[in-house]
Amino acid sequence: MIFELRTYTVAHGQMTSYLDRYEHQALPLLRKHLGRFLGFYVSEIGPLNQVLHIWAYEDLTDRQHRRAELDADPAWHAFKELNAGTFVHQEVKIMRDLPFSPQWL
Repeated sequence: MIFELRTYTVAHGQMTSYLDRYEHQALPLLRKHLGRFLGFYVSEIGPLNQVLHIWAYEDLTDRQHRRAELDADPAWHAFKELNAGTFVHQEVKIMRDLPFSPQWL
């Protein structure tokens, strides 16, 4: 099992509109194509204006296949156009669990 942690720093003053777009436009598409949505979080202490989403995949091949399906969806491209200019920084990490890690799935 691998986990994708996506951290985005949202431009100042754009968090409310981003969260609305994400919840109503992006999230339904992401759930449809990516599957296991583990959580969505916003920062309160430390670097501000950040959001973190976590997705789970069987392995890198599963992730690659699911991301390719998402990228083939015209609605996803429409969302990305609406969302252009929202982020000032993006970080993506792929993490793997260890045998002693709690199994939440």
